[in-house]
Amino acid sequence: MPQKTSLIILIWLIACTPNLWAEETDGILSRGKTYSLPDLYRSALKHSETIQMSVEDLHIAEKNREKAFSALRPGLAAFGEFTKYSEEKKFSGMLSQPGWTASYGLKLSQTFTLNGKERLAFKMSEDAVKKGRHDLYAMKEEYLFQVAAAYYDVLKAIKEVEIAVANAKRLKTHRNAVSIRLKLEDVAKTALYRAEAELSQARTGQISARNHLKLGKAILARVASLSNAVYTIRGPGVKGTFFPGGKLDDLKAEALENRAELKALRIREQIAYDAIGIAGSDYWPTLTAEGTYLRYDQDPSPEGMNEESISVGLKVTFPLYDNGLRNAQVEEADAQWRQTKLAIRNLSKQIAVEIEQVHLELMTHQSTMKSLNDQFDFARENYNAVSK
Repeated sequence: MPQKTSLIILIWLIACTPNLWAEETDGILSRGKTYSLPDLYRSALKHSETIQMSVEDLHIAEKNREKAFSALRPGLAAFGEFTKYSEEKKFSGMLSQPGWTASYGLKLSQTFTLNGKERLAFKMSEDAVKKGRHDLYAMKEEYLFQVAAAYYDVLKAIKEVEIAVANAKRLKTHRNAVSIRLKLEDVAKTALYRAEAELSQARTGQISARNHLKLGKAILARVASLSNAVYTIRGPGVKGTFFPGGKLDDLKAEALENRAELKALRIREQIAYDAIGIAGSDYWPTLTAEGTYLRYDQDPSPEGMNEESISVGLKVTFPLYDNGLRNAQVEEADAQWRQTKLAIRNLSKQIAVEIEQVHLELMTHQSTMKSLNDQFDFARENYNAVSK
């Protein structure tokens, strides 16, 4: 979250300063398609591999819910068997081996645990889908924040290029003035050397600023999934008010209620609690109900053979001894539930501290901006007075 804090401050500083945008300052700034910040957001949401992976995670959770729901419905299976013997055999006039036999039929079966394990598993899968939606929202939020950070880094780099170009131009003028004064023997030759060194350093700074801008634009193109690396961006313009204000306690309460990652963690807590019931279900017996239709044929067919049958059956299975496996599974699930509760508490404290930190830093920079604006006005008045 320190990156988020720095970005919020940077957004405020850039938005509230006078618009010094100069697209023609350097060729880097005025080539290719122009993107605004909303354009970059749309491109990232549409093409980002990171977001698409989160979408697939949600899709997997939805399919797991379908699998869990399938355990609540009975299964229908068809079966069949055919056997061909080498020859017919009779003993004392009675058929002991037919020429062939065939059997086929349908079986309807349903297995469930008496404590409702299958229902708990389906509920957990539904909660996992809800958690997946919150995780996807949090991922989009985090990724768009990265896009915004890269966007404002490029804006900052553009300002650095403008400043570097202006500084080099100023020092070049100063060097020329020193050269004229040297011809008039008004200054020593060391003054020209010093002016040349300052101009060379300014030109180096200009090259460094341009390279920094190129790197920033490459990073922005990557995180926003732009198809072309040659582009320019549109500044946000001047914003009168960036932060609406509000009481710090109200901001904390709103964040603790609405932060997507905290919502996802609360759902994860419920999933962990249900997992305790899933683990404890191994202490309960399982019941299997079956209904079977069977058809039997053979050749030759003996007199009185039952060729068709329908049956219904119940089967109960109860494990008696498992070497402590069930107890270990229950204790493990309980520990994971307690661990999730601690994670919620820790994240809540972290969010509260982050909000207080950002709030205080933003208030500090608002005061700083007022002071800087006053200094700018004083400097402009001083410049006008000196120039006259």
